[in-house]
Amino acid sequence: MDVIIMDFTYNGSICSDLGLIKNFVDNILKKLNSIIDNKDTIFDIRLIMNELIINGVFHGNHCIDTKCVNLSLDVQKDRIIISVKDEGEGIDFDINTYDPLDLKCGGRGLVLVHGLSDELIVNENQIIAIKYIS
Repeated sequence: MDVIIMDFTYNGSICSDLGLIKNFVDNILKKLNSIIDNKDTIFDIRLIMNELIINGVFHGNHCIDTKCVNLSLDVQKDRIIISVKDEGEGIDFDINTYDPLDLKCGGRGLVLVHGLSDELIVNENQIIAIKYIS
């Protein structure tokens, strides 16, 4: 994995407006491109951030633009930790209960994030995705 050995931390928040998410994520990725040279890793990080932020805006904050979604991203020498917290009541998510044949609208984003992450921690209204790098 082409990562320059250096720690990187980002903390920010975004109003619950779906139209702002792309630029918010793009600005973070511009900073990450200087320390992560692997396009597949950047793609995974983009997808994880997009899914978690969109879930926070849509499901947690119900698109109420006075509520925010907070994002923390830490790149350490062997892992990337992405933490997203909204102002909602939280969820009780169990990957084992997801049925891909059930055509409901919710849950697929977290299944995708689970697949791209090495660890996924759901703690009420905060989700932490950890991706190991070498």
